[in-house]
Amino acid sequence: MTTLYQLNTIFISMVMEAIPFVLVGVLLSGLIQSFVKESFITRMMPRNRFLAILTGCGIGLFFPSCECGIVPITRRLMKKGMPLHAGIAFMLTGPILNPIVLFSTYIAFGNSWEMVGIRAGLAAAVAFCVSVILSYMFKAVPFKNTKFDNVPPTALGNGKTGEEKRIPLRMKLYEVIVHAIEEFFSVGKYLVLGAFIAASMQTFVPTSTLLHMGSNPVTSSLVMIALAFLISLCSEADAFIAASFRSTFTVGSLSAFLVFGPMVDIKNTLMLLGTFKTKFVIVLIGLIACFTLAGSLLVGRLF
Repeated sequence: MTTLYQLNTIFISMVMEAIPFVLVGVLLSGLIQSFVKESFITRMMPRNRFLAILTGCGIGLFFPSCECGIVPITRRLMKKGMPLHAGIAFMLTGPILNPIVLFSTYIAFGNSWEMVGIRAGLAAAVAFCVSVILSYMFKAVPFKNTKFDNVPPTALGNGKTGEEKRIPLRMKLYEVIVHAIEEFFSVGKYLVLGAFIAASMQTFVPTSTLLHMGSNPVTSSLVMIALAFLISLCSEADAFIAASFRSTFTVGSLSAFLVFGPMVDIKNTLMLLGTFKTKFVIVLIGLIACFTLAGSLLVGRLF
């Protein structure tokens, strides 16, 4: 009975801490979907490959989106002229380098900016390296011939470059609410599942086992990368799950969890496979895993 009570306490505390950030995140996402024109972003893109990648990494600060919706948004940006390398940089960093996610990380780790800096720095470094390599490996955007698209049409116009639909304000606001509600319930089930798994691990898995997994830098990072992929948490809430493992896993492995999950999880892998060619997706995920692992090991040595 005591064990179940402990599980219930840990589970509820994780969910209650994360829900406010998810609510803010889905509302912000809805506003961006309906009011921000992607064509504005493509006009800001530098022609230089490396500057374009850096710009793509920084767009998330002003154009935030969680990983649940980043793939279709990136596809539309590329369709409107954003180069592959900049689009990939945005797709990988958008769910991490945005104010909501960074602030939730700050709160989750006890009002400390250290993990915020580690997460942001590692995410930018991984995205930059992956984007540079992909820009040389793939000269053209490897789209599939598909109509896969989850971006609301009012945010995109009628599909013709430079042409935007004029939608009444009340319709846009209605669309914001609808989008936010749908995304909240879509994200919420993964948050609840992730919190339950994390709480169960802390309750039922012996502390000695967790300490053993977390004692080896390589093993602990691989475990946290696998966990991030499997539980598929929203980036607005994953910091609270990661923070619950602070006593058993290294800073390096926690950074791997916080970076890999928003870039690659079960949800967006399926979306990637529906949007890009399979070979490209395999190479993309492999590069992200390698650079995240290497970066987490470096973080572990430095911190």
